[in-house]
Amino acid sequence: MQNIVNIALQILPASKNKHPYALVDKAIRVIEKSGLKYRVTPFETVMEGSYDEIMTVVKKAQEACYAAGADSLMTYLKIQSAKEDVRISDKMEKYDI
Repeated sequence: MQNIVNIALQILPASKNKHPYALVDKAIRVIEKSGLKYRVTPFETVMEGSYDEIMTVVKKAQEACYAAGADSLMTYLKIQSAKEDVRISDKMEKYDI
């Protein structure tokens, strides 16, 4: 998959000592630093880029949650790919105000 894809990432961390939101913030920070286009929503964060780039970010986001104190993670991915590039803006432009 060499085209641009969209991958939605939802990480649900569990920890005895940390609030889940604090751990999710660590994952989002990894995404912010990645340089990829992304959109944070209440349930997941959607990223735009090559499949391999995004999967590297997914791994780093999980590692960041563990480093911040997560005991376990449930990680869910949704992947949209096509023969042409898939862009967040193509799906969202009519909703952006």
